[in-house]
Amino acid sequence: MIVLSGRRRAVVIASLAMTLLLSIAAPASEAATAPPGLARFMAAVGKVESGGRYTALNSSSGAYGKYQIIPSSWAAWAGSYLGDASAARTAANQERVARAKMTSLFRWLGTWRRVAYWWLTGSDATSGWSSAATAYVTKVMHYYSAGVSGGSATKTVHLQRFADASASIHYAGRWAVAGHPGYTGGKAHWSQQAGASATFTFTGDRIQWYGPVGPTRGQARVSIDGVVVKVVNLYRRSFDARALVFAKAWTTSGRHTLTIQVIGTAGHPLVAIDELAVRR
Repeated sequence: MIVLSGRRRAVVIASLAMTLLLSIAAPASEAATAPPGLARFMAAVGKVESGGRYTALNSSSGAYGKYQIIPSSWAAWAGSYLGDASAARTAANQERVARAKMTSLFRWLGTWRRVAYWWLTGSDATSGWSSAATAYVTKVMHYYSAGVSGGSATKTVHLQRFADASASIHYAGRWAVAGHPGYTGGKAHWSQQAGASATFTFTGDRIQWYGPVGPTRGQARVSIDGVVVKVVNLYRRSFDARALVFAKAWTTSGRHTLTIQVIGTAGHPLVAIDELAVRR
């Protein structure tokens, strides 16, 4: 038995106290740094995977619960995030494991669309998605955008969607149309001409702009009712066909005009519009 001196004993006790404090504070810290939209994304995946049922069972794969986690993944993730690979698949444990795993995936992959694709396929591919995988991701992101609530409830915020080719969107300057299976309807309007613009007048209390991001994408100046409110940077290290790139909300519904103007960023000027969505 080693007897510690008074000074060393004090240091050890202080060190143990600090370790305990950090271990207690960790969950609050993780919650404070949760990715934006995590709760909505979890609800969307749960809705698509199981209709929000914590007891849903896939008899073929053994996938279980709200998020349809297969047994081998549950053992690995429960071991990592709960400290017990054999932890019961209770509703509370399902939420804790899914929250931790999806947070980790978002920090790795960077967008919820890619996380949704990984959740289905286990792949981090950015292209070559099958039609079935694309349909799955599109469905998850639809619920995510609409604001599906957690659990088995399906309270939805109704959005009116306007595809890039909608007559309500007025384009000025040089714009072209590109095709990709990840785009809504398979197509999106794009431009790389500085000063080219798209104008959209709507009535509602929220506007959302969806479009592709990636290494060839540039910046756009966004104005609301004639006032510049943000410069949106669409550049990312990897391509994502459909990301929520801008959103603006008001406390009451009203008539507004959104203008998206291409800045013409040197080396990667491209800006594209996949879809606009209005909450009325």
